[in-house]
Amino acid sequence: MAKLNLKLNLLELYGDKVVYSSRPSYEYNPWLQPETHQSNLLTSRELLIASPLPVIVHEATVTDKIKQLFDAVNIDMPNHYLTYETKADYENVLKTCVEEGKQLYFQYPHGEGLVPEGSYAVDRQLFLDLNNKTLLSKWTGGKYLPHREVIEKAKLESVLAQFDYPYVIKPGGEHPTAGGYGVMICYNDEDKHKSLARIHEDNETELFIVEDYIQADKNYCVQYASDGQTIEYIGASLQITEKYGKYRGNEIDHEVPEAIIEAGRNIMQNGVDAGYRGIAGFDLLTDETGAIYAIDLNFRQNGSTSLLLLEDYLNGDYKNFLAYYSEGDNEAFFNTILEAVKHGILFPLSYYDGDYKEKNEFPSRFIGIWHGDYKTIEQFKKALEEKIKSGNKEKA
Repeated sequence: MAKLNLKLNLLELYGDKVVYSSRPSYEYNPWLQPETHQSNLLTSRELLIASPLPVIVHEATVTDKIKQLFDAVNIDMPNHYLTYETKADYENVLKTCVEEGKQLYFQYPHGEGLVPEGSYAVDRQLFLDLNNKTLLSKWTGGKYLPHREVIEKAKLESVLAQFDYPYVIKPGGEHPTAGGYGVMICYNDEDKHKSLARIHEDNETELFIVEDYIQADKNYCVQYASDGQTIEYIGASLQITEKYGKYRGNEIDHEVPEAIIEAGRNIMQNGVDAGYRGIAGFDLLTDETGAIYAIDLNFRQNGSTSLLLLEDYLNGDYKNFLAYYSEGDNEAFFNTILEAVKHGILFPLSYYDGDYKEKNEFPSRFIGIWHGDYKTIEQFKKALEEKIKSGNKEKA
C-alpha cells in the first residue's frame, strides 16, 4: 500500500495523550444544528490526516464501504479510532478518555459537564475566546476588519436601521458556528425580518455582530499550524459559498498574495502568543481594490485541512474538496462514488454508510477531493452529480 505524503504529522503536533473529535456536541446550539447524520459524517473527515492520532468516529463511517474506497486508492484502512453509535455511546467514550488521563482535542467546544476543563488539549476558555466572533478585533489586532458593531439583542433592530443593505448579522458568544450556518446576510427587508425572527427564537445569545457585507473578489481560507512555538503556513484554498453564505466546498489556490499569507500569520501569532497550539484557518477576503478583510477566524481544523495536507499526494493542478449525499438507492450511490475513485480523479476521505445496519436506513454521505485536469474533472463531476440527482439510476 502507498504511504501518504503529509506536510505535517498531527500526532507530533498534538502529542500522544490526545484524542481528537470533530463532531459537534449533542448539546443544544441554536446556531449550529446540522442533522445528526451530517455530524456523524464529519467524525471521520480527518481520519487519514490524523494517523496515528486516535479519532472518535461513528460506526457507520468505518464499514467495509470506506475500506473498499481506500483500497481503490491503495491506502491502508486506518485503525486508530474509537467508535460510538448513539449520543450515550459518544459521551461514554469522552468519559472513558478523561478517566484514562487523555486530553480531548475538539473541533467544536463541549460543555464542562461532558469534559472537565483540565481535559482539554487547548485550554477551554481560550478555545472559546479564540472562536468568539465578538472578539475578532482582539485576535486581528484591530486590523483587516469591515465596519462592524457588537450590539445587544434588545438594541439590534434599531441599530439595523442605520445600516445600508447588504449587511451581515452574526451571533456572538460562545456557541460555535460553521459552514455558514448562523451567518445571516441581509439584502433587503425580507431578509432582515427573517433574520430577526430567527434571532428572537433564541433565548441564549445576548450579543450580535452587524458588519458591512464585503463584495469579495477572492474568498480565501488560509491555514497554519503551530506546536505552541513555531508557526507553519500550510497553504490556502478558495472557498465556494452561495448567495447567503452557505459553504459549498474549497479549491486549492497556489497564487495567494503574500499580503494575505502575512495577515493570516499575524493573526495566528496572536493566538499562539495567547497559548494556542494546533491548526487554524482564517477566512480572509479581498475586494476589487485588493483590501483585506478578516470575516471569520477558526482556531481549529477546517473543511479543507485534508485538502491542503494531502496536496502533494494528489495528482493534477486542480483540486476540489466536496461532499455528496445519496438521493436514491445507497448501493447505487456507493457504486457511483467507487467508479470515480477507481478512475483516479476522486480521492476518498469519509463515507457514512446508510446501509450499515439496514438497507437504505438513511441516505449515505461521502466527502472527497477531486484532483486532476480541470476540464476532465468538470465533465466527470457533472455526470456524477446528474446521476446522484436522478436517484443513481443512470450510469455516469
